Amino acid sequence: MNKIGIIGAMEIEVETLKSHMQITNTLERASMTFLEGSLQGIPTVIVRSGIGKVNAGICVQILADIFQATHIINTGVAGSLNAAIDIGDIVVSTDTLYHDVDATGFGYPLGEIPQLGTLTFTADAEMIARARTSCETVNPDIKVFEGRIVSGDQFISDPQVKDTILANFPGSCCTEMEGAAIAHASWLNHIPFVIIRAISDKADDSAHMDYPAFEKAAAEHSARLVEHMVQHL
Repeated sequence: MNKIGIIGAMEIEVETLKSHMQITNTLERASMTFLEGSLQGIPTVIVRSGIGKVNAGICVQILADIFQATHIINTGVAGSLNAAIDIGDIVVSTDTLYHDVDATGFGYPLGEIPQLGTLTFTADAEMIARARTSCETVNPDIKVFEGRIVSGDQFISDPQVKDTILANFPGSCCTEMEGAAIAHASWLNHIPFVIIRAISDKADDSAHMDYPAFEKAAAEHSARLVEHMVQHL
């Protein structure tokens, strides 16, 4: 039977899902609270990982080791890197990578971790399709995009930094701080995954104003999609 692990970095990204969940078990590990039970009748574990790549990776490993999660969904918000992707829109990952890893001095492409054997982490095709269908069902007025999500331990609010990321990784859709680490840990554990991001800001000099204004609505769009999606995996 499937057991879906749902990760949000911040409480605002999982609070709605938690409120709709039937909780049967609560476990504290690594300063994270894992809520086990069911969401829409589906066995589920929901957790706030905390912000950043280390928290995200540890969270996935606990879901794998203790809860035997069969699928990982990461829900949250991100900054747009594409002018066509506006605040409130949804991005579903085709793949993810790190924009802040640099081992080029050893001959590796920018973004690739040495000796890992891959630059990008590809999301599960069925989960991508389910996420798109769910978004179109529950968020019919919101545009949904499929594409690359890049991650780093930085909140991007400088247009020059944004331009550098796009120059290094052309075609990327959005940037945030956990997705690639969740994808990386899922990939290591052979767990199908997808990263879902609602756009909260434009990752430029307006980000400090836009993010607080739009993060709650963006997080709700993403959570609504996830709640529908878990029923169809």
